[in-house]
Amino acid sequence: MSSSFKALQLKARHQVYTLLSGHNLSRLHGEGYDFAELREYQMGDDIRKINWTVTAKLGKPYIKELHANRELSVVVSVLMDGGVYFGAGNAKQKTMTEVASLLGYATQHNNDLFSGLLYTKDQIYMTPPTKQLFEIEHFSEQIHSLEVLHSQLDLQASIDDLFKRIHKPSLLFILHDFLTPVDLSLLAQRHEVIAVVIREREEEFPGEKGEIIMQDPRSGTKFNTYFGKRSVTRYLARREANDEKILEHFSQYDIRYIKIFTDEESVEKLISLFR
Repeated sequence: MSSSFKALQLKARHQVYTLLSGHNLSRLHGEGYDFAELREYQMGDDIRKINWTVTAKLGKPYIKELHANRELSVVVSVLMDGGVYFGAGNAKQKTMTEVASLLGYATQHNNDLFSGLLYTKDQIYMTPPTKQLFEIEHFSEQIHSLEVLHSQLDLQASIDDLFKRIHKPSLLFILHDFLTPVDLSLLAQRHEVIAVVIREREEEFPGEKGEIIMQDPRSGTKFNTYFGKRSVTRYLARREANDEKILEHFSQYDIRYIKIFTDEESVEKLISLFR
């Protein structure tokens, strides 16, 4: 365990037991918050319960059933590839680690079940439902320590796999930079989904660099370019169009989100969710 991870871990744990104390995760639920169980239609089921969005996507009828919520299931899914590297470092990876740690400690402190799923290009790391601090901390350590530079994750395939793996309706946090479109509609039919958008501030508001050599952190490809005023304008237009599309998708499927920049205090943004 590296000293940098240990320091991050201790900070997150202290913040949960001080700043987050009293902010119950269950406050994130919607009205009454009876989780919906999603299952295939069976003869005799009330056709009014058919979920037509899921039915259309999967090609066979599914229904939603409500049941009383007893124990909260919290799932933290981290989608990570070379895109966590920006500029000279991997600040997004560190922020993802911090957010996952905060959510894990808060779940354990609330005596609820925590599950973690980490997706990279080459592997899926999964922590089964647990209340054990050791498992939660080990999951965070995996996020912090993995080398993902020059790798590219199949984002939609990871989301589809996540849908298949999580059967119990859950409070699902998805950590990613969301700089490309992704379809979370199926997940939102089964779970309460909260997208945690983690970005470098310069990804949102880049400055003019002049003539520079750039390297794609996913493919490793290097190229010479001139990043001036015109390039900044084009980049901002593409980024804003992407964000508008994503926010429209979130709104359509009642997906809440928060955006955390790597130079911000993650715990303050999470507290705004818990209120």
